[in-house]
Amino acid sequence: MVYRATFFINTSASQELVDVTDQVEKVVRSSKIENGICHVHSEHTTSGIVVNENEPGLIQDFLKLLSSWVPRTGWSHGVNAHAHLKSLIIGNSRTLPVFQGSLNLGTWQSVFFLEMDGPRRRQVTVTVIGT
Repeated sequence: MVYRATFFINTSASQELVDVTDQVEKVVRSSKIENGICHVHSEHTTSGIVVNENEPGLIQDFLKLLSSWVPRTGWSHGVNAHAHLKSLIIGNSRTLPVFQGSLNLGTWQSVFFLEMDGPRRRQVTVTVIGT
């Protein structure tokens, strides 16, 4: 069985992490799929999806690391090249296990939408496959 749903996020900064775990979990529960996989996909080339701990200091460190890897200026593409390059490094999707009708995340794991060219209205597609 396959179930697909989308949701929207309104970001408020040029670069930020938005915890979307609850929205993804809602889609998984709505799917009625007990065991399988959940694919979370950002439909934008200047964003990403990551799984990590929702701790404010760590979030700041993650954003700082990305900015140190890929500075805003010096690229050929134009004003948002840095966002495209960060997305290339991070990736715009993640596949997660579904077990007994829920996301099978670790104790400290959360699913984040990573904005790298905001603020914007963004779309995330969640596909759940299983039985």
